[in-house]
Amino acid sequence: MSDQKPIIRVSEPHQHKEHGSALARVLGTWLVWIIVIAAAVGGVGAWGWLNFTAPGPLTAPKIVQLPAGADHSALAIALKDAGVISNAAVFAGAAALQEMRHAKLKSGEYEFPAGASMDDVLAMIIRGQFVTYKVTIPEGWTSQMVVDRMNGQDFLSGTIDKTPDEGTLLPETYVVTRGYPRQKLLEDMAAAQDKYLQAALSSLDPNSPIKSKQDLVTMASVVERETGVPEERPVVAAVFLNRLNSHMRLQSDPTVIYGIAGGKGKLDHPLTRDELDAPTPYNTYTNDGLPAGPIGNPGKASLDAVVHPANVKYLYFVANGMGGHAFAATLDEHNANVKKWRALNTNALPGATPPPAKMTAQPVPQPNAAATANTIPAPVVTPTDAPAATAAPAAAAAPAPAQTMTPKKIPLPIFKKPKKPATP
Repeated sequence: MSDQKPIIRVSEPHQHKEHGSALARVLGTWLVWIIVIAAAVGGVGAWGWLNFTAPGPLTAPKIVQLPAGADHSALAIALKDAGVISNAAVFAGAAALQEMRHAKLKSGEYEFPAGASMDDVLAMIIRGQFVTYKVTIPEGWTSQMVVDRMNGQDFLSGTIDKTPDEGTLLPETYVVTRGYPRQKLLEDMAAAQDKYLQAALSSLDPNSPIKSKQDLVTMASVVERETGVPEERPVVAAVFLNRLNSHMRLQSDPTVIYGIAGGKGKLDHPLTRDELDAPTPYNTYTNDGLPAGPIGNPGKASLDAVVHPANVKYLYFVANGMGGHAFAATLDEHNANVKKWRALNTNALPGATPPPAKMTAQPVPQPNAAATANTIPAPVVTPTDAPAATAAPAAAAAPAPAQTMTPKKIPLPIFKKPKKPATP
């Protein structure tokens, strides 16, 4: 055996790679970037939020028309160009977030207040807080007058197919937005009237001479044109209903005027004797019963007056010289009221003369400005809250002959043929 010692192999020391340190470095780098990005995003978000909620550049209220079909970016640019917002990008971003939440931006006409923030502006657009306009239709106007007014409103759109039938519209103040179709607004008025009539007819007295919707509207249109005093409507309605029940002619001047002027609703002169005698389907001096149809579009108060007339026995009325009327149950009482009316008007207006003798049997009435068709105001465009123009007081006009609503000159079951009132 050799004395040489065996060679013993010793493994080299294992060198551990620094995997953990590399991963930590990567994660650390990522974390730093995340923190930087988050800080940047947070900073941008904070800056955007401050801008979004800060007061806007408007120094006074401003009306802006936002185009239909525009997306949030186009709306933002339109608002920036109009001076409503200060930053289109911030607004567009906020609007995009709202759209992701299914909030719809509504195009239209808006009035943005002074200092409105982008937050305020966006909320208004999401709510659809549009500028509104009022279209006021006075009670008693004819359908043609209603059409004329609507054609004069430049904030409405479209054309009207045809003039609605007389008495089919409900006079009211209707609130609309810019671009609302004229034809649609007429349809809204007709629907409102039909709804109101259905309710009114349900409470009509079965013994009333009014038997249909057409009868109700026709009678109410006459009441509407005969008096402008609200508390008189049920009394005037009672007079006409009493005359129908007594087989007396209505002898209402506004019906004669409508038969001559039609949809214009007024004459350019006082009624003449020949016009009173002229036969038309609407002349209630020459025809029995109601006129051929409505002579205008009555309001709710006149419709209610026909359904719920006053419990009186009056058959006549004449202007009392103070804007209202004097009512009477007999012809003698009525003639006395006529005499008082003539005296008041003759004394009030120097140089005024009584009506000629030939007019004393059936003189032409002019009760008051609001009641007669001659004085219904012409259409005036008022898309604001301003009240509609009113007619001049009756005292300011030249005196007109008084009304003596005499029974028709044929034998009647319960009335004797009346004598003509004495001429003054």
